[in-house]
Amino acid sequence: MPHYTYKTAVFTLALLISGITLQSCHHAESADDQKEQKFQVTDTLLNSLLIDTVKEASALSQINLTGSIAPDEAKMVKIFPMVSGVAQDVHVQLGDVVGKGQTLAIMRSAEMAGFTKDYISSEADLRSAKRTFESTQDLYKSGLASQKDFEQAQSDYQKAVAESSRAGAVININKSNAHGYVIKSPISGFVIEKNLADNTQVRADNSQNLFTIADLSDVYVLINIYESDIANIQTGDPVKITTLSYPDKIFAGKIDKIYDMLDPDNKVIKARVKIINPGNKLKPGMFANVTIKAKSGESLPVINTRALIFDNDKNYVVLVDGKAHARIQQVDIAKKVEDRAYIRSGLKPGDRIVASRQVYLYESLKD
Repeated sequence: MPHYTYKTAVFTLALLISGITLQSCHHAESADDQKEQKFQVTDTLLNSLLIDTVKEASALSQINLTGSIAPDEAKMVKIFPMVSGVAQDVHVQLGDVVGKGQTLAIMRSAEMAGFTKDYISSEADLRSAKRTFESTQDLYKSGLASQKDFEQAQSDYQKAVAESSRAGAVININKSNAHGYVIKSPISGFVIEKNLADNTQVRADNSQNLFTIADLSDVYVLINIYESDIANIQTGDPVKITTLSYPDKIFAGKIDKIYDMLDPDNKVIKARVKIINPGNKLKPGMFANVTIKAKSGESLPVINTRALIFDNDKNYVVLVDGKAHARIQQVDIAKKVEDRAYIRSGLKPGDRIVASRQVYLYESLKD
C-alpha cells in the first residue's frame, strides 16, 4: 500500500472516532439537560396547582360512645285517669299515630255521672237564683222589698254563678258523652306507651299513666359518657349518630345539655343531643352509635389529608419554599379526624403546601 494511502486511512479513522466521541458527548449533555429540565419547578407549574396554607387549630379528638333514642320531653304528654271507672272501648294500639283531640278510649264511670248530675243541678239552681234576684231587685226598686231581702237574693245568685262555673269546669276537664267518660289525645303524635285494655278497672288515685303520646318530629339521643371522657366533652360539641336500623344514614347534631348526675351502677353521665327526625324513622328505645368530635385543648398545625403522601411507612408533603421552589418535607401526624390531619412536627402555621398532583411532584423531586 502506498504511503500517502495509509496516512489518509488513519486520518479518516481518527475523524470517525472523534465524530463518534463528540456525538456521544453531545447526547450525554442533552440527556443531562433533559433530566435537569424534567425536575425543574416553574412559576407556571405552581400556578396550575392547588396550594394550601397550613393553619393552626385546636386539635380534635374523635370519641366513640353509645346511646339511645328518647322522645323530646317538651313534645310528650302522659295521660293519667281523672276519674275511676271501667274501660269499655280502647281505640288505639301501641305505636299508632293519633291526632290532636282523637278519642283514645271510653270508660263507664259513676264519678262522671255524678259530675254530670252536679252540672245539670247547678244550671237549674242558677236559673232559679237569677229569676229570684231579678224579681227581688224590681220589688226593692219599687219599695216593696227590703234591702235585706235584696242582698240575700243577690248573694244566692252569686253563689249559684260560682257553683255553675265550678261544675262546668269539671265537665270541661272530664269530657263525656252518652257512652261515658272520653279520653282524648291532647296533641298529635305516636302512642309510645299504653297501659289500658278493655274491661280494665281504673282508679283516679292510680299513679300509672294510661297512655303516653309523643311528637317524634324531633327526638333526643341520650349519650352514655364514661368517667374517662367527661373532661373532654363539652356542650356544643358536634356529634354524628348512626343506628342499627339505618346503618348508612348519619344523623348530625350538637350536644345541648350534659347532666350533672353520675349513674352509680354504670359510672356514666348522660349527655343530650336534639336531632331532627325526618319521616319519624327514629323510635324511642333504639340503640345508637355516637361519634363526638371533642376539643383536646392542644393547638397544632392542621392540613387537609388530601395533601399527604404516604411512602415507606412515612408521611410527606411537598412544601413550597420561596417563589418557585418546591421540596419534599417529612411530617409527623399527631392525629387524624375525618379529612383533617394535625401535625406534630415538620410544618408550622403559614407554610404553603401543594394540594394537587403532589404525588407526581414527589416522585419527580425524589429522583
